[in-house]
Amino acid sequence: MELSTAATVAPSANERYAPRIVKVSLCLLTFDELPGCEIDVPQIDRDAFDEVFAVDGGSADGTGEYLESQGIPVHLQKKRGLNQAYIEAAQIAQGDAVVVFFPKGTVSPAILPRMRELLEEGNELVIPSRNLPDGINEEDSQWLRPRKWAATCLSWFIHVAWNRHGPRITDVLHGIKGFRKDAFERIGLSELKVTVDLECAVRAYRLGLRYVEFPVEEKARFYGETHFKALACGKEYIRFFRYETSQRGRSDLLAPIVIP
Repeated sequence: MELSTAATVAPSANERYAPRIVKVSLCLLTFDELPGCEIDVPQIDRDAFDEVFAVDGGSADGTGEYLESQGIPVHLQKKRGLNQAYIEAAQIAQGDAVVVFFPKGTVSPAILPRMRELLEEGNELVIPSRNLPDGINEEDSQWLRPRKWAATCLSWFIHVAWNRHGPRITDVLHGIKGFRKDAFERIGLSELKVTVDLECAVRAYRLGLRYVEFPVEEKARFYGETHFKALACGKEYIRFFRYETSQRGRSDLLAPIVIP
């Protein structure tokens, strides 16, 4: 059942004892996002987190310099790829849990304290969903919605293939998310470049993680172009699904997964 306020899973497997969240880190993932940072960073409630830092993919537009001028430490990403950015964020973070946010001016930073609250309530994976009934996708005002339709099809495919214990994750391609670090280690991201969102959803189902979605509103990007081209991303999605449905993928729930 999908709820407009939140869709939560609490299967019996998740009744195990989970240590209380003590510290939550906020990581900003950036790559040439200066206009978005100038809008979003001043709106971030930094008091809601125990630390705030950025992992930057090598910006050449002054993003790193701007963040440092705002008192936010910037760590230059060591290896390329979105998956790697998440891995490095988890390695750097001092908190028990991490909230990852993209300061692009498309989703309000006002959602960030709510993400911390949901992690403190015992959820291991928190996903702001643009596709819940009260959420808004940037394509909702258009007649053609290729990205939203593709994401919806993927969410149903993943739900049918792997979900055995709870509601469907409706937004399987939203990069903004929060996670407990111990759960993230169990998910075990692959060395692919842009499959982190799918991997988190599939592994949350397979591992029986406690996850929650809540609705968010997304606006259209007002500068530059997306860094995630549909064709390149699609090829990696296929590689991941081929692995996850293979014999090795079916038997491997230990981090990290290796996809040839």
